[in-house]
Amino acid sequence: TTDRGIAEEVVQDTFLALWDRAESFDPRTGSLPAWLHTIARNRTIDRLRAAGRRPQLVGPQRSAGPDDTETQLLERAAAVGTIVAGSQAPASPEDSLASKETRATIDLALGEMAFEERTVIVLAYHEGLSQTEIAERLGWPLGTVKTRTRRALRRLRHALEETTGMPARVGEDG
Repeated sequence: TTDRGIAEEVVQDTFLALWDRAESFDPRTGSLPAWLHTIARNRTIDRLRAAGRRPQLVGPQRSAGPDDTETQLLERAAAVGTIVAGSQAPASPEDSLASKETRATIDLALGEMAFEERTVIVLAYHEGLSQTEIAERLGWPLGTVKTRTRRALRRLRHALEETTGMPARVGEDG
């Protein structure tokens, strides 16, 4: 990574995984460095994906002269392409209603799901966890998390298609 903080977290997570699951290492299937490299690679991918889902807001930097106004700093940052803030225009009444109806449909579908399927969806979309992080938190195999996520997304898709009468775009295909 290009972020030292993420790199440090990945190293810590990798060594915690080694500590917690040392007994699962099998030297017949590969070397210890290769096993650790795989863990570190997967943790790095998970961290970068999670970071990509969270907006990064950067304030104006005071690298210019002390007499520069806030507006001048913002204009300078915008000129070089740095994101300094983010906001969205308020939604139209029609969009607000559609969003509220969609949310109600999703809430109803989540309420009808099995606890395990609802749990993976909430952890993934509400808390922003990767499937690997969900598996670790719940103590489930990664394949189980993937299967339950896929099933839950299919249920959500079906519920949205029934409500809107149009094909829904939820998660992966299937």
